[in-house]
Amino acid sequence: MHIRDILAEDHTTLSFEFFPPKTEADSEVLFENIASLETLQPSFVSVTYGAGGSTRELTHNLVAKLKQTTALDPTPHLTCVCHQEEDIQAILEKYAAAGVSNILALGGDPPKDLANYVKANDAFQYASDLVRFIRKFNESGIHPDPRGFGIGVAGFPEGHPSTPNRLNELDHLRKKVAEGADYVCTQLFFDNRDFYDFRERCEHAGIKVPIIAGIMPVTSLPGMKRMAELALGARYPARLMKALHRCQDDPAAVRNVGIHWATEQCRDLLDNGVRGIHLYTLNKSDATRQIYQSLGLRDSTVVRKVNPA
Repeated sequence: MHIRDILAEDHTTLSFEFFPPKTEADSEVLFENIASLETLQPSFVSVTYGAGGSTRELTHNLVAKLKQTTALDPTPHLTCVCHQEEDIQAILEKYAAAGVSNILALGGDPPKDLANYVKANDAFQYASDLVRFIRKFNESGIHPDPRGFGIGVAGFPEGHPSTPNRLNELDHLRKKVAEGADYVCTQLFFDNRDFYDFRERCEHAGIKVPIIAGIMPVTSLPGMKRMAELALGARYPARLMKALHRCQDDPAAVRNVGIHWATEQCRDLLDNGVRGIHLYTLNKSDATRQIYQSLGLRDSTVVRKVNPA
C-alpha cells in the first residue's frame, strides 16, 4: 500500500525503522524483536541501506523476508552514492517483482572505506535526481501497481550538515517534492521546537506533503556518541545532556532517561497534530514497546483515527 494512501486514511501514522543484520545470529535476534513489534501494528516499516550500497543485498533480503513472513509493509531505503542508472534500474525491478510498494529515496552518506570516492562519478548527484528516476520508472509500467512506487524523501529539522544555508536547504527539499515525493520523513532530532519550526518553514515554502517525525531514544552513552557521528549535526539539548550526566555511571538509568525523553517528545508531537512518528528501533523492541506503554497505546491503531485536540 502506498504510504500516501495510508496518510490519506489515517490522521497519524506510527512506523519503525530496522537495519539489515549482517550475521545469522543477528537475524534471529532481529526477527524475535520484529515478532514483538508486529503486535503493535505499525503503519509501515523501513529498512536502511548502507553507505555506498554496502548492504544492498542484505537490505533486499530483509525486505523480501518481511514481505514473505510478516504482515508488515516494508519500505526500503535507496541512495544515490556509488550508483549508476543501471544499478538503480535493477534494484527497482527487483523490488517491483517482490511487490514492494514504496521507496525512501535518499542522497546517502559517502562510504568510509573508499578514500578516493568522487561524488561527480555518481549518476545521481542529489536525491531529487533519484526521485525523478523512480518516477520515470513508475511510468514504464514495470511495477504491478499501475502507479508504481510511492516515494518518500528525507528532511532535516536541524539542518543538513552539507547545506549550512537553510534557505538553500528548503529549495532542495522543495525540488524533491516537485519531482514526485509523496511525503517527508525527518532525520532524528531531540528538541521538538526544531521540528515545529521546520514544519512551519516547509509550509511557508509551499511544501505541502505530510511530514513524519523521526525519533530515536537514547539507550546508552556509547550509542549516543555513535548517533552523533552518524547523524552529523544532531543537537542534544542541555536538559537532556544534564539528565544523562547525572546518571552516567548507571546504564539502566541512562536508558530510562533516554526513553523518557523520547516518550515526552512523542506525547508532545501527538498533542500537536504530527502526521506521523517514525521510531528508529536499532533492531530492538524494548524501548519502542516502553514508549507505547507510557503513551497508553496498546498498538498504533489507537492514534490513527484520532483528531488533534
